[in-house]
Amino acid sequence: MKRLLLILLLTIGVSAGLLAGDVAQFVNLGFSNDSRVFVFGQYGVSRDTSVPFASLFFVDVHKNDFIPNGTFQSTETQEVSVGQNGLGTLFNLVHQGTELVAEHGVNHSSQGRLVYLYINGDEPRSRVTFRDFNSSVHYEINLVQQSRETPEGSSAAFHLLVTATTDNGRVVTHTVGLPNFYRPGIDVYRMKQVVLSPDESSIVMVIERIKREPTGDSIDYMVETVSLF
Repeated sequence: MKRLLLILLLTIGVSAGLLAGDVAQFVNLGFSNDSRVFVFGQYGVSRDTSVPFASLFFVDVHKNDFIPNGTFQSTETQEVSVGQNGLGTLFNLVHQGTELVAEHGVNHSSQGRLVYLYINGDEPRSRVTFRDFNSSVHYEINLVQQSRETPEGSSAAFHLLVTATTDNGRVVTHTVGLPNFYRPGIDVYRMKQVVLSPDESSIVMVIERIKREPTGDSIDYMVETVSLF
């Protein structure tokens, strides 16, 4: 299967994981004018050190992968003042990515159509359905996950079953993700957002990765993209 698009943890190898209790904020930074590139980031402040962190990613929506040189990460060395949220660190990364923004024609105000949003405190949903009334396509997304405990600690794997049904009865189904790839330290996944691309041919699914800690949950994000037509 195509590689997952991870925030702070690339699919293979490079890692800048969150500390216990860290909670990142996800930011939709827009699509390219042809809807083929999606840009997103996250930012936050470490609860333990008060040091801000941020990540920025450029995604090839059709390939479900990063574009070349399309990943940026930053962890500051100095604490932020009381009341600051680390957003400035993300702004600095966006500045570093201006050449890619121009090259791919990214429009920060072209953020697609939000069709599902998990609100903190609500019951998490493993199944999301919605209808695109412009194209008369009905979508169903199922989040399937498994966790396990080993002497080294907890880990969890997941994948998404995405089905699109057209008005004339045509059914298109995709399995997105790596069902047998267990990420160390992750306890559970949660569907945070589902975004329909501006050209309405692709879907971006934002997934929360949650690590349970005595001092509080650590949360960061990853996204999966799929083009159905």
